[in-house]
Amino acid sequence: MTSTVPPQTSGAAAAAGADVPVLRDFGGGPFGIYIHVPFCATRCGYCDFNTYTAGELGSSSSPQSWFEALKGELATAAREFDALQSATPAVETVFVGGGTPSLLGGDGLAGVLDAIRANFTLAPGAEVTTESNPESTSPEFFDRIRAAGYNRVSLGMQSAARHVLKILDRTHTPGRAVAAAKEARAAGIEHVNLDLIYGTPGETDADLDASLDAVLSAGVDHVSAYSLIVEDGTALARRVRRGELPAPDDDVLATRYERIDTRLAMAGLEWYEVSNWAASDAARCRHNLGYWDGGDWLGAGPGAHSHVGGVRWWNVKHPARYADRVTTGALPAAGWESLTSDERYTERVMLTVRLRTGLPLADLDADGRAAADGVIADGLAERVSDHLILTDRGRLLADGVVRTLLG
Repeated sequence: MTSTVPPQTSGAAAAAGADVPVLRDFGGGPFGIYIHVPFCATRCGYCDFNTYTAGELGSSSSPQSWFEALKGELATAAREFDALQSATPAVETVFVGGGTPSLLGGDGLAGVLDAIRANFTLAPGAEVTTESNPESTSPEFFDRIRAAGYNRVSLGMQSAARHVLKILDRTHTPGRAVAAAKEARAAGIEHVNLDLIYGTPGETDADLDASLDAVLSAGVDHVSAYSLIVEDGTALARRVRRGELPAPDDDVLATRYERIDTRLAMAGLEWYEVSNWAASDAARCRHNLGYWDGGDWLGAGPGAHSHVGGVRWWNVKHPARYADRVTTGALPAAGWESLTSDERYTERVMLTVRLRTGLPLADLDADGRAAADGVIADGLAERVSDHLILTDRGRLLADGVVRTLLG
């Protein structure tokens, strides 16, 4: 499951031309750390993340140079945080994403966690997650990361249909994701997630059913399912533009989402965020809930985003330039912004309304509460204990609900 960072806003109070964030305090919510591993064996055609293959990087960067820079950034961030008005809170969640973190191997991921522990205090019972590509895992890999302290794994399955994986440029064989999930569980990894992508051109209802059958056979306690989005600048976008592939159909996406929700609910996995289902409260991704609930986090690594006390910054993207910036002893930020009250309000509505717990109506301004009455009248949400909670139909139109609430 990809760690989902809230969208970057306009940054009305950003320091023009300055690349060192001005931090004042923590926001009082949960504190997490996201680590970005920018390496991939191959580039998937639909992906627009900040990732690089070995051929694209050449000799300018390597996992070892990235790791040395990462250790430097963690040390710098710890010093910056120690200087704030309040003590640095214990780390409640760690999420290692990418890219393909499993390319680091078990020892490499253990080293990442050691580097975090060297600079920060992990809270008792901290959630520690890594994303993994099924093809770069093994029973030995899972044993090693479990021993290192990882207790949650998110595996990119996407589909059980070979032709769908081919269109997505995924390299793993259809059955490998399920096998990897079972290996992770056998190693004692407490929580295991499988990622699905639905609505790929050429995918049929039968393909989706086969994918869901495979997911449920793996016995995982968490599933993320995202509709295929054709991002500008990707190989998939170029194929759609040339007419080689049709663009995803909104009606088909809606039908597929309902199919996924029904199957997962029947199996005991309930939605807690529009695109995420869990078998229990304990199985929910606490790291992503920190994003959605307005918590604080440090994002370390090339292109990673951070948020502390209403200040957001984003790192330089290229691994070589990132490493160079770290050597200056400052946070390797490419830019930063101090969120205004209006921007915080917008993000609160955008993110919280997607949760099953809903958006407290008291958090809305007068216009927002009036708009909420209209959303309820249209059957897109319900009022439950003074919270606005999306209905099944409302989940299909969540983006439209947000636009309505924000006017």
